[in-house]
Parts: sequence; structure tokens; C-alpha cells
Amino acid sequence: MTLPNPKMSALSRRRFLQTAAATGCLGLAAGPLFPRAAGAQTPKGVISGSHWGVFRAEVRDGRAVAFTPWEGDPTPSKQLPGVLDSIYSPTRIKYPMVRRAWLEQGPGADPDGRGSGDFVRVSWEKALDLVAAELVRVREQHGATAIFGGSYGWKSPGKLHNCRTLLRRMLKLNGGFTTSSGDYSTGAAQVILPHVVGSIEVYEQCTSWQNVAEHTELMVFWGANPLNTSQISWQVADHGAFPGIDGLKQAKTKVICIDPIRTETCAALDGEWLAPRPQTDVALMLGIAHTLQAEGLHDQAFLDKYTSGFELFLPYLTGESDGVPKSADWASAICGLSAETIRDLARRFAGNRTMLALGYSTQRQHHGEQAPWMLVTLAAMLGQIGLPGGGYGLSYHYASGGAPTHAAPVLPAITDSPGQSAGGGAEWLTGSGDASIPVSRLVETLQNPGAEMDFNGSKITLPLIKLAYWAGGNPFSHHQDRNEMLRAWRNLETFIVHDFQWTASARHADIVLPATTSYERNDIEQVGDYAMSNIVAMKQIIEPQHEARSDYDIFAGIAERWGRRYDFTEGKTEMEWIRGFYEAAKIESRARGMEMPVFDVFWDSNEPLAFPLSDAERNFVRHAAFRADPLLNALGTPSGRIEIFSRNVEKMGYDDCPPHPTWMEPVERLGGPTTRYPLHVASNHPIHRLHSQLCGTELRKLYEVAGREPCWMNPEDAAARGLQDGDVVRVFNDRGQILAGVVVTDVIRPGVIRISEGGWFDPADAREAGSLCKYGDVNTLTTGIATSRLSQGNCGQTAMAEVERFEGAPPAVTVFSEPVTG
Repeated sequence: MTLPNPKMSALSRRRFLQTAAATGCLGLAAGPLFPRAAGAQTPKGVISGSHWGVFRAEVRDGRAVAFTPWEGDPTPSKQLPGVLDSIYSPTRIKYPMVRRAWLEQGPGADPDGRGSGDFVRVSWEKALDLVAAELVRVREQHGATAIFGGSYGWKSPGKLHNCRTLLRRMLKLNGGFTTSSGDYSTGAAQVILPHVVGSIEVYEQCTSWQNVAEHTELMVFWGANPLNTSQISWQVADHGAFPGIDGLKQAKTKVICIDPIRTETCAALDGEWLAPRPQTDVALMLGIAHTLQAEGLHDQAFLDKYTSGFELFLPYLTGESDGVPKSADWASAICGLSAETIRDLARRFAGNRTMLALGYSTQRQHHGEQAPWMLVTLAAMLGQIGLPGGGYGLSYHYASGGAPTHAAPVLPAITDSPGQSAGGGAEWLTGSGDASIPVSRLVETLQNPGAEMDFNGSKITLPLIKLAYWAGGNPFSHHQDRNEMLRAWRNLETFIVHDFQWTASARHADIVLPATTSYERNDIEQVGDYAMSNIVAMKQIIEPQHEARSDYDIFAGIAERWGRRYDFTEGKTEMEWIRGFYEAAKIESRARGMEMPVFDVFWDSNEPLAFPLSDAERNFVRHAAFRADPLLNALGTPSGRIEIFSRNVEKMGYDDCPPHPTWMEPVERLGGPTTRYPLHVASNHPIHRLHSQLCGTELRKLYEVAGREPCWMNPEDAAARGLQDGDVVRVFNDRGQILAGVVVTDVIRPGVIRISEGGWFDPADAREAGSLCKYGDVNTLTTGIATSRLSQGNCGQTAMAEVERFEGAPPAVTVFSEPVTG
């Protein structure tokens, strides 16, 4: 661990270590690096952490009554009351449950009955016996790959209670399973960008917010809204993006927001709002690039030195290869912005130190690989990559990317291989099963076992899957084309779910096991996916509610029925695992020249453990080392440079992913030639929840309209349909239909409606695919096709629909209460 910079601290190395040793800590929040104000009282409440940040919990008579944000949080999430309410929500799963038809008739019984309720309460012993026996049966009858270890989703943070890793760990003891690779958030970008810049980029550190505030003259948020999406983090949120946005405001940085919605970020920064037609970003980028080249505004010297293949892309850009110049006029006809606006953007981008901040939504659409590839190409043409305040960033809106990284050790985590040393890293990006499929291609796999699928230059043989096991996720929320998913689910003989709330996935399960919330168990985690500013004890706040058990204990119980409990637990208790993770980080910290307190001091302090921040990290510039020496710091591409034209992609021969950035018509879009419905559906990240998490809490009162998910509409579109605020409407297309409540607002572009993803699926007739969703699950409307054969990513932002007033009394929403049980 590096020491604080002398400018940052007056402590000499010796004095710093002496002080740390004397206090037994490396800078607890109350320690020498962060002294509490004179006379300040010691905060009350048990310290813990969540996706929404560090907090203190007040407990009375065994019940949590308040979650108060930690004093070190610069901008606490307003969702914390919902986090508390989730523990006691009416949707809480209280006991192990088995679907009656499955219990009485066996695996595969009445698959159409899933989601219609009629569960039978069983004992934990019975439930674990059923699960253990069913896993063995499926393996013996169909092979290990017939078991899908799903568990994809935003499971709770924590290095021990990572239910995805724990599920894999248990399934390996049974002989194997099929897993998935990639994720729904960045499925297209994380496959294409290694071919372009040698890394996945979307989860890597951006140029720091401080550097941007000091050097950026023009900040472009392209489908990115940090003030909404940075409320949460994969680990424990640090909320470092909020001071970053404040820094831009104080610096009076010019801001452009390219988005169908005038976002909170745009409003806060008084940004210029440009709203092209959704899914036309690549055409707009090409129009800007064409202007740069035509007017001699591009940086040819940078292209020659740091990129490969621009000369092969240029004939397409100019129209020499296909007779269609990708000019501003051409782009205008597609994206809906005027040609003069597009040319003006090119001149302003080139005339200022410009940072292009791209959001993930631009690649969650048909041909989604093209947007990040073209944005990198555009940044390369500007020639500012690697300069302070210039270039591009693909994580400014995710988990406070751009918050500078502190000098913290890596806190290890439990692994999915019993007996293996504790590890860490992005476990969702790689597969570790006997077979692996792209994560968003599960429906195709269920429907086409034995078929071949293209994926990133290889061929995958889709396995036969008969059992799906989910813990820590909600596939009946995050997957697209819900009704096609229901049809595919009929091919499963058994669906097992761990959760603490009756989500749609739990309701469609055959066996439901009640899991604890992260507030009913102990764990440990780092604060800030990028900042890594602290290590926090995620202390158990209350006893497990009803009959809930931790995923760790559930999987250990299953392994015990195979005589493998010790192999799963390695003989360690919960606190022994946590202590071990901390001690490993302590050894790494010591090797870096600093001393963390002993574990008991840390745990008993009831404070997060803070780590120093160097000036170098405060001023971090993405790709600065590459710019300084492109040979010594070559990128991970075949050429070692930015590949505007990829020979590797060319060799794959995919007609839906050419070897350079290309405009291709999506299967449907606003103003598109093949579109049947008039309104684009923007399935944005919700404002008051994390995907589907917290939908089943009191936070719903802040946004629901007539008890439904809100549907934002421009006044022009509402007037054309005779709709007003508060009306209940049916939103529909060929894939499905949902109810929603109208919100008329001018912050959304005409021709676009917003229905946030994450609303709980609530079919009027669970036995009928295509039935009306009574609450408003937007993925009932989105297409389930792949972005392309290259990445097989999801198209969650590809959907066109129509809206009409719902006549008569709308059916009651039932998904937020317990299903029928016996």
C-alpha cells in the first residue's frame, strides 16, 4: 500500500506508522487520518453496508427501526427507507415452499401452472431432501450439464455471502453444471471492446472526476445519467459520482446530454439537451465523424500513431465503398437532428477538450456492438485519448466510475471451488461450469438443445437443460420477451429459487427456499467499486426472520445430504471466513508498507476502515500511459493499438457485425422502415429502486400511478390519444401487453415513452403466455433477440409499442402479496 502524498498529509512515514500502531488502525473513520470534530458524539447504531451505501442501523426490541446513512457518505441514497422496509415487506417469504403439482406429481408436472400460486409449506428437512435428491436425479438421468446454475443478478454485496459463487461451489460437489458468461448490463460492449481497445473497458476506471473538472471544456453524457444510476454500486456504494458532478458544476463546464429524456444529470448541470431518435446513435456518430474528416478537423497524427485500420474504415465513412457518404445530411434523415446541429457538434467536439461519456443503454439494443466501437473511433479521430480531461469514459454512470482509487488492498472472497484459495474479481464475466452459454441466451438454449450458436468467433453447442437453480437474482425481471420466456420455461422439469421476497421468479418456481437478507447475517466488503476507499464490516443487524436461512447454510445443508458438508464449508464458520478474508488483505497491506489493525479491533470499532488517496490517483487519466508510450504500454489488441478495423472480427464473417463500426438498421426503431408500432419504449434504469430490488417495498408509493408502473409520455403523444395524467393505459405490441399509469411530461422526446425496467411481472392469467401484465413489467414488450452473433448480448432497449386507454375497471395487482399457500 502506498503512503499518503506529502501534499495530502503532513505525517512522515515513521510518524504515520507510529500513529497507526498506537491506535491499532490504518485510519478508521474516527482515526488519525479522519479525526472527528471536537465535541462530536460517537454515532449510534450497528454499522453495515449495502448496494445503496454504508449505514447505521437502529434496533429496538429485536426489530430494525431506522437505517441512517454513514456520516462519510457524500450523498446518501434516498432509497435506504426501502432497504429497511424490504426486511418486513408483505412480500417476505417466510417458509420453505413447494408447488403442489410438483410435490404431488413429481418433476415436470403441470408446467403451465407455474406462477399461479398453490404452494405447500414444508419443513427445512423436507425441502433440503427434495433439492439434494433432485440435483442427483437430473445429473444421473440427463448429465451434469442439464443443471443450469443460473443465479445471475444483483445479489447482495459481501465477500462470503455471494450466492452465485456459493451455488457454483455446491453444484461442483454434485459433479458439475451449465453456467453462463457475460451479463445483461454490458453484454455487447464487453465482447466487442477487447477487439477494439484490448479490454472490456466498461467496468474499468475512467479519467478521474477531479481531472475532468479541471481540464474538460465540453462534457458529453451520451445515454448516461450518473445522478440516477450512481445511487447504487455492485459492492457497497461510495457515491463518489455526486461530488464529481458538483465539480463540473462549480467549474462551469459546458455539458451536452444526448438522450431521449432530459435526465436529472442534464437538469442539474443545466446541460444542453439533444434528443435524437432512439437507437440511431451510431448514425449520429458517423455524421459527426464525416464532418470531422471532411472539414479536416480530425487528428490524423493520432490516428497514424495510436490506431489501426482507419484507412480501411474511411471508404465506408466517405461512401466510396457503398456509394452512401455518412454525411451530416445522411445522419440527419436517420436520427432526426438537423444536419447543421450535427456539423456543429463535430466542430465543438474538435474545438474543445472533450470527454465523451457513453452509457450502457446504447449497446443494449440490436447491433449494440456498434455504438461503443463507433464512440471509441470518434474519440480517436478527435485525438484526445490519454490527455487530461479528454477522450472517452464508459463507466461514469456506473457505480461512481471516475471516483479515484484509494490505496487499498484487495479484499479476497470465497471461491466456487472448494479447497481453492480465496479469490476475487468479476465472477459474472467468466464461466466455470462444464458448459457455458451467453447469459441472455437461456431461452434459446431451453428451446433448442443440441443446436449450434455462434459466439465471438466460436461455436457453442447448446446443452439440454432440465433444472434451473437461481439464488440472488430475478430472471422474470431482467430477461427480455417475457412471454417467450414463459414458453421456454415449460421445458424445465424443475425450477429452484432462493429469495427473501415473493418476486415473479419465486412465484414461478417449483421449490422456494427463504433466504436471509444481508442484514440478518455477517459479511465484509469494500466501499466503492472504483474508489475502494474503505473496508466495512457488514454486521448482522437482526436475527433471521421467520424461517429464513443464509444461502451459505442452505447450500451446506444440501452438501451434507451428499456427505460433502465439510468439502463445502472447509470446516469454517461464518466469522472464521470473514476473519480470513480480512487477514489476507492485512498481509497485502503490510507488504505495501502500511499496517491495518488486527481484526478484532476493526470489527469492534463499528467504523469503516479508511485508506489513503494519492495525488496520482486523484488526477488519473485513462490511457495516459498508452499515449505516453504506445509500444511499452501497448493495448491488448493484436496490433497493440486501437483497432478501428478489426481483422479478428473480419475473420469471423458475421453479417450482423462487420469488421469496422457500421450503421445497421435495428429490427425496429422510431422512424424505421420495418416498424409496425409508433412509440419507442425506453426501458430506463428506475429512479427509486435497483432494477427489480425494492419494487416490493414502500418506495413504490413515490412513483406508482393508479397502483401501476408509470409510463412517461410527451404531451403531444398523450393529446393524440386523449390521455391525461393518472390514466391507466394498456401498452402493447406483438410480444405482449401491460398496464401502466400515465405521467405527462415534456422531459421526454415525442415518439418515446419511458417505462422503467424492474417492475414485477404480474400476469392476469399465469397459465396463458401473452396474458395482460397487471402491474407493468416492461420486458413483456422488449425483444429477446441477440445484439449480433458476435456477442449474443441482449436488446433491452429495442421495443416499439402502442398505448391506449384501458377501458373498464383494471384488474387488481396481486404480485405484492403472498401467493396462495397450503
